[in-house]
Amino acid sequence: MTCSVQSSGGGYDPVRAVAERVFRAHVLVMKQSDIFRDNAENCLQLAERSEGQPAYNRYSRMADAWTALAKEQDWLDGEVPPVTTRIRQKLDA
Repeated sequence: MTCSVQSSGGGYDPVRAVAERVFRAHVLVMKQSDIFRDNAENCLQLAERSEGQPAYNRYSRMADAWTALAKEQDWLDGEVPPVTTRIRQKLDA
């Protein structure tokens, strides 16, 4: 595999090439649900820094939505079993 990463001077930049390769590897192993959780965390931080109740509520709802998406993605990926329902057994008297 060849790398054609160039430095600002126009030549090959090995440091940048390694950094980009490491970054790409990090992105590839990060689960979609983890990305959703990061988005939720960002929304919570924005909510904490927001000015006014409407903005706080908006960011909080966005965080809740990202968290719900993360849980749904975990379920779609088979990492969380579906919700089990209990079946009531008839008791013979």
